[in-house]
Amino acid sequence: MFSVTVRDHVMVAHSLRGTVFGPAQRLHGATYVVEATFRAAELDDDGVVVDLGRAADVLHAELEPLRYRNLDDDPALAGMNSTTEVLARLVADRLASRVAEGALGRPAAALDGIVVTLRESPVAWASYERGLGAP
Repeated sequence: MFSVTVRDHVMVAHSLRGTVFGPAQRLHGATYVVEATFRAAELDDDGVVVDLGRAADVLHAELEPLRYRNLDDDPALAGMNSTTEVLARLVADRLASRVAEGALGRPAAALDGIVVTLRESPVAWASYERGLGAP
């Protein structure tokens, strides 16, 4: 299995519901380093999983609606806690939609999956893996 990873970052504000979150129940800011890993069993005719530049551009574009926003106001997250895990899934799903539209120049069926990792600190992160290719 081959993989290519691109990285970006996003700064957000949010609050989390539930006593388990302690002081994070109050509105606070977070800066996430976001990694998107694209996986494929085979390389394309150019010898790559995906074009690095295109992948970085697509990740950046999908993070743009979240940048400097209060996630508590985002309709896509209505009724949910915007935990690191939930955000990883949201970004992975948005990237999968872009792949399906051809944004990376490679058919979705040629890719096996995407793993999105959000790092909230050097010692804590969460990932979500989403399949893509043929079932």
